[in-house]
Amino acid sequence: MENTRVAILGIIISDMDSVEPVNALLHENSPYIIGRMGLPYREKGINIISIVMDAPQQVISTLSGRIGRLSGISCKVTYSKE
Repeated sequence: MENTRVAILGIIISDMDSVEPVNALLHENSPYIIGRMGLPYREKGINIISIVMDAPQQVISTLSGRIGRLSGISCKVTYSKE
């Protein structure tokens, strides 16, 4: 069994054309996702998504990198200490 880490991905979407690619990447990694919360912030024209994952660190890093390379997306990860 591979060691896993619990992490939170914070995603801010400012380019609405990137919503579908983000959702596709999250769907690909759905076995690792514990929970998801999305908030539209209409006044600023952005969407904010929080993803909680329990996955191998390489899976989390790869997903974060792929999402962060999309146009109009900011993605940061915070790992648990355990």
